Parts: sequence; structure tokens; C-alpha cells
Amino acid sequence: MSLPLPQFGKPLRVEAPPAQTRGVRPTHLVDSHGRRIRDLRLSLTDRCNFRCTYCMDPDVRFCRRTELLTEAEMLRLARIFAGFGIDRIRLTGGEPTLYPTLPELIAELSELGMRDIAMTTNGSLATDADLAAWHNAGLHRLSVSLDTLRPDRFTALTRATSSPERVIETVRLAKRVGMHPVKINAVVMRGLNDDELVDFARLARELAVEIRFIEFMPLDSGRRWGREAVVSADEMLEQIEAVFPLRDTSRERTCSPAQRFAFADGTPGGIGIIASVTRPFCNACSRIRITADGKLMPCLFSTAEWDLRTIMREGGSDDDLASTIVEATLAKQAGHTIASPQYQQPDRQMSAIGG
Repeated sequence: MSLPLPQFGKPLRVEAPPAQTRGVRPTHLVDSHGRRIRDLRLSLTDRCNFRCTYCMDPDVRFCRRTELLTEAEMLRLARIFAGFGIDRIRLTGGEPTLYPTLPELIAELSELGMRDIAMTTNGSLATDADLAAWHNAGLHRLSVSLDTLRPDRFTALTRATSSPERVIETVRLAKRVGMHPVKINAVVMRGLNDDELVDFARLARELAVEIRFIEFMPLDSGRRWGREAVVSADEMLEQIEAVFPLRDTSRERTCSPAQRFAFADGTPGGIGIIASVTRPFCNACSRIRITADGKLMPCLFSTAEWDLRTIMREGGSDDDLASTIVEATLAKQAGHTIASPQYQQPDRQMSAIGG
């Protein structure tokens, strides 16, 4: 019998936020559903050295480099977000380790007062020296994407020449240089890798890390997603618990997307379940996203975007940018509506949004 997952999709019972008007910059961001925005996802590039089948079709065209935000533009936006009290930032892509001046960017973000700087990477390119440089510059946490432990599947899934062991070595090296925590993210898809859940749990015990299993979401560039490919959180837990009994260690959830479990026998490591499809947690969302080409997306599934890059390049002031950020935040949708027949997939695929 698998451990129960609580429902997190019920609306919050909160008072409406105070009116926020152009020219008046609030000290923090609150959307129209009463959710405080605390976390910024910043995509450094839309480029990736993988072409994962569930994310990016081989013929996907990247932005021209002139369309991507410059380092100065990213730092300007980060400074404005810091003025709203946001001090947690996650660097994403595409593949963020392709960014040419990554250590310098991390150091600049740290100097802005970002107390928590994290990054999500496919883990295929980082060297020991890279990881040490990023950590010394201020990178605290690392999440590494790894969807299969089998070399043949890895090649077929990523359309790349790396390997699971190369990615796992990045996890080991990141721990060695002092990053904490280091986590592994695995998107679970029926018929592709859902028979590896126990193997991943065993790896979590071996490496003493948390492995987060993510339900397959409709953000693929080929728009071939179907609910039949979704392996539910309940199914995942049932498989893992048949071999490794778990103990629910989740506290009352505020902004974390995962329900967390420890191994009941006390072995280090753990399991996280991100059940975006079957157990949506939109009511606890505290995130907002900036794409590599400078568009603000208040939700991962937003179909509307706010163009911050154009404001900057046409001479807009920081107050203009702040007002647009407030406007976008107030427009943040209540939830993703994946279960609704009216669900509309965003024009961008995951690699062009940043996770």
C-alpha cells in the first residue's frame, strides 16, 4: 500500500492583495490569488546539447544571440526582483552550463544579495574545476536531470553522446566541492522509463541524495503528450515501497513542489514526488520565470508573456520594468488546468521556458 499524497489544489483562503498601481513600487510581489512570489527562475540560454525526445524535437530552432538577454540585462532584472524581496534564484536553460561567463554571473547575483542560488543542469558537461568555480562564486544547490540509468535508453532519449555514468559523476563531484543539497530529477514516462523507479531509489541510497520523480507534463515541442503516458505519483510510490519502505517527511507545504520521503530503514538519501498532473500544487506556487529572450512568464503553463527585453532596449526605466513585473504577477493564473478539456498548451516547449 503506497503512502497517501495530500491534495494541494484547493484555493487559498486569503484576503485580496492591496491594489498595486503604476508608479507605486511595492516591497514584495503578491498575485491576485494571494500568493507571495519568492522565487525567480532565470533562463540563461535556450540552447542545449541534448535533444530529449519528450522536450525538444531535432528541428527546433534556437533564438538568434541578439535576441537573448545580455548578462547586464539579466543582472538589471535580478536587481529589480531583489527590490521586491526575492532572494532565491534558480538558473535554468536550455542547458545553463553552456553560458560562457557562468562563474561571473553567479558572483554578480551573489553580490546582489541572493541568499540562495541554485541551478538545474543535465550534468553532462561540468568538470570538477567548473563545479568548484561555480560553488566558490556562490552557487549553493544543484539539481541534475537524469531520466534513465540505462546507456542504450539514455542515447535514444537524449539523442546525445553522453552517458548516465557521466551525469552521476557530476552529482558526486558537486557533493565533493560542497554543494548542498544536490538532487537528481527524473521525468517518468510510461513505457519508457517507468520500470526503473526501484533502480533510481537504489541509486538515491547509494549516493545519499534525493531523487525527485516528476510526472510527465504537456510541455513537449512535438505536442505528442497524452495522459496515458503519465505515471501517477501513487503508482510510483507503490513500486518503490514494494522494495524500499518509505516514511513521509513532508512538512506543511508552502512553496516546495515535491512531497518528500525518507527511507524507513534510515538509509541516507530520499525520494521526492512532483505530481504536477495528478496532484497539482498551484495554490502553493511562489515562482515566476524569465525566459532567455527576456519574456516574463508568471506560470510554467502561461500562454501570455510580458516582454521585458523590449522595455529595456527601448530605454525603459527600472520603474517601467517594475510596473510590468507587478502587472504580470497580478495576472498569474490560479492553476494550470491540465485536467480541463479547455487546456491550452503554451507555445514554448520546456527548453525555451526554463524549468
